Amino acid sequence: MTTTPRPPARAGRREWTALGVLMLPLLLVSMDVSVLYFAIPAISADLEPSATEQLWIFDIYGFVLAGLLMTMGSLGDRIGRRRLLLIGAAAFGAASLLAAYANSAETLIAGRALLGIGGATLMPSTMALVRTMFTDPGQRAKAIGLWSGVMTAGIALGSVLSGVLVEHFWWGSVFLVNLPAMVMLLVLGPLLLPESRNPHPGRFDWLSVPLSMAAVLPAIYGLKELASEGWNVRYALSVSAGLLFAALFVQRQRTAVSPLISPELFRRPGFSPAMALNLVAAFGMMGSAYFTTQYIQSVLDKSPLEAALWSLLPSVPIGLAAPVAAQLVQRGVPRGHVVGGGFAVTGCGYVLLALTGTDSLWLLLAACAVLACGVVTVMSLVVDLAMSAAPVEKAGAASSLMETGTEFGGALSMAFLGSIGTAVYRHEIPASAPAAAQETLGGALAVAGRLPGRAGDTLATAAREAFTSGMHAAAVTGTVLMAVAAAAATVALRRDHAPKDAGRADQLSSSGV
Repeated sequence: MTTTPRPPARAGRREWTALGVLMLPLLLVSMDVSVLYFAIPAISADLEPSATEQLWIFDIYGFVLAGLLMTMGSLGDRIGRRRLLLIGAAAFGAASLLAAYANSAETLIAGRALLGIGGATLMPSTMALVRTMFTDPGQRAKAIGLWSGVMTAGIALGSVLSGVLVEHFWWGSVFLVNLPAMVMLLVLGPLLLPESRNPHPGRFDWLSVPLSMAAVLPAIYGLKELASEGWNVRYALSVSAGLLFAALFVQRQRTAVSPLISPELFRRPGFSPAMALNLVAAFGMMGSAYFTTQYIQSVLDKSPLEAALWSLLPSVPIGLAAPVAAQLVQRGVPRGHVVGGGFAVTGCGYVLLALTGTDSLWLLLAACAVLACGVVTVMSLVVDLAMSAAPVEKAGAASSLMETGTEFGGALSMAFLGSIGTAVYRHEIPASAPAAAQETLGGALAVAGRLPGRAGDTLATAAREAFTSGMHAAAVTGTVLMAVAAAAATVALRRDHAPKDAGRADQLSSSGV
């Protein structure tokens, strides 16, 4: 005797209101990546950090966030995603207060580290709760599209918000802005958000926690330093150490009775391709941002606040990309074709980037908008595919894997495309230029500012042209990689099972089958 599975329940006003509440912490966590861009001069004047301390003020948040994502995603599956979200909101609010009123560089670094811990609890919890609340495939695709758009927009908004706040208030205000949203989440979360957890989680694998951090932190640190400082044996060894611990972490997950990240996830149809394609999409996004932010400030000679305001324009069409992509899939266009098309659009953005001159603001903004729309199209669909493929009881672990992949993709992109751009820059800059000018565009402009008359202008012009040539080389490389990704996505996703089977899988999971 067979029974026809009931269609998944559709979300109502309560669930969509709850999604709006979830967007607040997601927006703030993504904004905190860039919120110090304009606050750092005021912080430096007030707290007088050393050069090393200033770097840690910038970087500690992202490092801690990336290192703890897998741990917190798995922990949320065990203790409850809503519970972990509320704990993280309280921690994020407390850390914001500590950072806002820090009276020393050390205290601010500690506050930023605690913000990273709180952020690591919030990001996978929000996505896991979206997976729980929206069981209808079409509605879930729309919700995840909104999630992807908010996360992308938050990074752009963070720098602008910091510039506006620092211009009118003291630097601590960039952290205090987090408090109202966290209070709202703590009040409304218990009323609107359902609790969900893995009913049979097993024992928590404590050994996997340091292994996961030892895999993620050295690798991302080394990749970022290679991008900013160039080739260095120490940074290469850091990446190698991360890869070694990654191999140990994988072996631990394959042999542990109750692993932190279940290998079963990678056997689910669509999950592994979705994770790989999400990493490539992050590669495409961050690789371009590495150049475009410097171009607007240093090549076009815009002030930091002007650069941030101009950078907001490409964010406008991003809100349309994910809903359009979801509609195409729901109307029968194969997911692989839409994802492949998203990569193709990203490649077109790189083509426009390769056509920019040293005075091409509008062409650059158009390139950024096209590229971002392509990336958001890809990310919204592959994240939806991964979360649909993952069992509900492992939604937190699945979300944390996707977000860790995003961190790796961004770091790898900055190291790879950044090294290409740097190599071309150093080849194009005149050999007679001072040593500092031959290293980076910023160094060249600093030297040019100290040279008298025409000599300074000549050096600055040569450095801007050399940087633009490096950006062109990186853009051509990005175009080729996105074309390969478009073809690979079309092939890898030619069989798309997860959205059709998601409702049935949810019923089986909730029934304990």
